Amino acid sequence: MTALNARADYPSSLPDGDIADFLAGMSRAASAVCVVTTDGPAGKSGITINSMTSVSAEPPSLLICIRKKSATAAAILQNRSFCVNMLRDDQSHVSDVFSGRLLLGSDRFVCAEWGAGLTGSPTLKGAATVFDCELAEAHCFGTHHLLIGRAVDVKSNSQTTTLIYHDRQYCKVQLPA
Repeated sequence: MTALNARADYPSSLPDGDIADFLAGMSRAASAVCVVTTDGPAGKSGITINSMTSVSAEPPSLLICIRKKSATAAAILQNRSFCVNMLRDDQSHVSDVFSGRLLLGSDRFVCAEWGAGLTGSPTLKGAATVFDCELAEAHCFGTHHLLIGRAVDVKSNSQTTTLIYHDRQYCKVQLPA
């Protein structure tokens, strides 16, 4: 029985063992690697995610998913804002630090150069794209918070390509010549 299947508060409708199949299947979905940051009354925090998608162009908004147990999720809910820093294909070290794979000490933010967005959330200098958002809605489902942000500022660097996560590894996009 897998750890997810063993949780009584989130029972699975999949037969035992199929949770691993679900996770393996999801690993085949390619996604942008992002570091979500926040700052405000609850303090500065950040976490690596690969679950971000647009919701609407009017109003400009996006959805991120963060584990309920995450200190960053709690900080976003209190600060009421967040920034999605979509990483460049040469910024995997930033992802590793904010995912906890690479430990640099108590301040994860020392791994790169940061500014501050309109919301006060940290913005990664040189990121492929930065979406500075006010928290519009928050919902819980299973083990995660589903957070919808209304973009108040977007900065994009058209001279870079985005870091991708696929099949449990970082990948680079090969653009046509």
